[in-house]
Amino acid sequence: MTKAAQQDTETETSPTATRRHVVLGLAAVAVAAAGGTAYYLWSRPDTAVAQTAAGGGEVSVADLMAPGPLGDQVLGSPDAPVTIIEYASMTCPHCSHFHETTFPEMKKKYIDTGKVRFIFREFPLDPLAAAGSMLARCAGGDKYFPLLEALFSQQKDWVVQKPLAPMLAIAKQAGFTQQTFDECLANQKMLDGIEESRTRASQKFGVNSTPTFFINGKIFRGALTPEELDKQMAPYLKS
Repeated sequence: MTKAAQQDTETETSPTATRRHVVLGLAAVAVAAAGGTAYYLWSRPDTAVAQTAAGGGEVSVADLMAPGPLGDQVLGSPDAPVTIIEYASMTCPHCSHFHETTFPEMKKKYIDTGKVRFIFREFPLDPLAAAGSMLARCAGGDKYFPLLEALFSQQKDWVVQKPLAPMLAIAKQAGFTQQTFDECLANQKMLDGIEESRTRASQKFGVNSTPTFFINGKIFRGALTPEELDKQMAPYLKS
């Protein structure tokens, strides 16, 4: 049995846990129904190198920039010459690796200096990833990205057979209580919005694995290294 399957058969029996499992079960159905998704869940590559998509890897920038039903989570200046969109799954170790290694450098070098506008979009590959995305959304405001980074950095603690307790412990650092935690994971409207955005990315933009990046509309699959990021940024930043 896979870990994802084990998570679906978790045996916590409290009423709130049962309601949470209903929500996570709905996410599992939605993700499975989309099909064609690569599950990068339980191994980390020795090296992570982004590759351009076949056929040029270009999509309509106007379509790509249209936010999903829940709106976009954005860092950086709206006037930045480069827009980077990341589609990521909270349980994806490749995504965690990117956020631990490349993202801090990207934020310091490009986002904070006004060169990059960064947009993070959820692309859950399993029900547990959907739950992590929901918690970050519920945190909202200036707590969204800190909780996102906490979930990535502590991924090995909560991507486990019984994830609810460690997830709650992390969420409490962002101000959640047991009640708000339960209410968030029972928010069907939020789950539907995340799934709608995920489906659109898959069907319209060819996203089928995580992380996937779009740099000014050009697609890259895989966890960008700092060196690869610098290489891709250079043509857009020539004086």
